[in-house]
Amino acid sequence: MSFWNDLTQKVKSVLDISEHIDTESAEKAIRSNIYFRGPNAWILAIAIVIASVGLNVNSIPVIIGAMLISPLMGPIFGLGLGLGINDFELMKAAGRNLLVMMGISLLASFIYFLITPLSLTNPTELLARTNPTIYDVLIALFGGFAGIFEQCRKDKGTVFSGVAIATALMPPLCTAGFGLASGNLHYFAGAIYLFIINCLFIMLATYTMVKYLKFNALKFSDEKLGRRTKAVSTILIILFIIPSIWSAVLLVRQNNFEDRALEFMEANKSVEKSIIYDYKISHSDGSKIELFYTGEPLSATARTNIESSAKEHGIKPEQLIISEHTTIEGTNEMELVKTIYERTDTELKNREAEIQRLREELKMLRGEEIPYVQIQKEISLSYPQVEDIYISRGAFVAKDSLDAKSCILVVPQCTDSIKVEDKIKLEEWLKLRLASENVVLIPMIK
Repeated sequence: MSFWNDLTQKVKSVLDISEHIDTESAEKAIRSNIYFRGPNAWILAIAIVIASVGLNVNSIPVIIGAMLISPLMGPIFGLGLGLGINDFELMKAAGRNLLVMMGISLLASFIYFLITPLSLTNPTELLARTNPTIYDVLIALFGGFAGIFEQCRKDKGTVFSGVAIATALMPPLCTAGFGLASGNLHYFAGAIYLFIINCLFIMLATYTMVKYLKFNALKFSDEKLGRRTKAVSTILIILFIIPSIWSAVLLVRQNNFEDRALEFMEANKSVEKSIIYDYKISHSDGSKIELFYTGEPLSATARTNIESSAKEHGIKPEQLIISEHTTIEGTNEMELVKTIYERTDTELKNREAEIQRLREELKMLRGEEIPYVQIQKEISLSYPQVEDIYISRGAFVAKDSLDAKSCILVVPQCTDSIKVEDKIKLEEWLKLRLASENVVLIPMIK
C-alpha cells in the first residue's frame, strides 16, 4: 500500500497548483486589459490588416504572425471574470470594448479587401473560417482554459501567444470583413458565427476557472437578476453549440462519403471500352460524385454494374452522376490511353530537349572558362614586375558602331613599367594562350 500512497502523493504534488496561482494579480491584469484605446486600437488595426494580407495570399505564417501581434483576448477574459465574480459593471465594460474591438477589426479588414488589387482565386484560408464545427468549440474551450491558467500563474510564460494562435480570433473577423467588402453574406455570417463561438467558449472556460480557483466574488444586490443572468448565459451557450455540433456531424459525413467515393472510383476506372478521365465530388446540395467517362458509349449493362458497385460502396443512386464523352466507334483501349496521355508525352519530349540544350550550353561555357590562377603564375614568371592581374570577359563598342565586339580584358598590376616590345609580346602570348584574337592588354603601375 505504501507504493500506492507514495504514487498518489507524487501525482498530487505534480498536479497541485495552489502555490503557483495568484488570483488577485490575475484579476487586476484582466481588468486592465479589457480596454481598446490609444496604442491598443492601432495595434489591433495593424494586426488585422496583416492577417487580411495573409488570408488574401493564403499565407499561414503571415496569419500566425498577425495573431501573435493582436491584443484581442482581454475583453473576452473580462466577460468571463465578470460573470464568475458577479461583477456586472465589469461585464458591461468588457462587452462594450468587445464591440469596439469588433468594429475596428471589421472596418480595417473591410477597407483592405475593398482596395486590395490581389484576387482570391483559391481562398482556402478564408473558406476555413466560414464553416464552424464542434472542433472549433473544443479548441476555443481548452484554449480558454490555458489562457486563464496563464493569467493566474505567478511566473508568466509563453502560453498566451499559443492561445492567441490556437483560438484564432482574428481570421474570422478578417473573413467577415471580406464578406462585407465582396457582398458575400455566407462568408460574413459563417465567420461572425465562428468568432462568437470562440468568444463564448473562451468566456465559459474563464468563468469555470474563476469559480474553481475561488476568485473573490461580489454579492448580488438582486438574486433574481443574478439567476436570470446565469440562465441567459447558459441558454446562449447551448444555442450556439448545437449548430456547431450539427456542422461537425456534416463534416464527418462528408469525409466518410469522400473516402467511399474514391474507393468506388478506383474500382470502376475502366468499364468495357471506356475509362474515367476525371471526377468531381461536391457537397453543395447533398454529397454527390460525378464520373467523367470517355471511350465507347456505356451499355445499359455497364451502367447497371456501375450503380450496383456504387451501392456496395454506400453511394445511393441519386448521389451518382455519370457523364460520357464518347469517341468514334472502333477506338480500342490502347488508342484511347494514347490519346489521353499524348500531351504529357509531348511535354516530356520538350523538357528533354530543353535539358539537352542547357547541357550543351553548360559544356560550351566550361570550355570557355579562363584558367585565371595559372595565367597569373605564368605571366609573373616571365615578367617579375607583374604582381596582381585582373582578367575579365567583356565587350568593346566603337564610337560610331552599332554592334559590340566581345573581348578579354587583361589588366596586370606592375611595380615597374613594361617595355613596348614586351607588351606586344605579352599580348600575342595571351591571344595564343586564351585562344582568342580579341585580347586587350592594359598594364597599370601600382
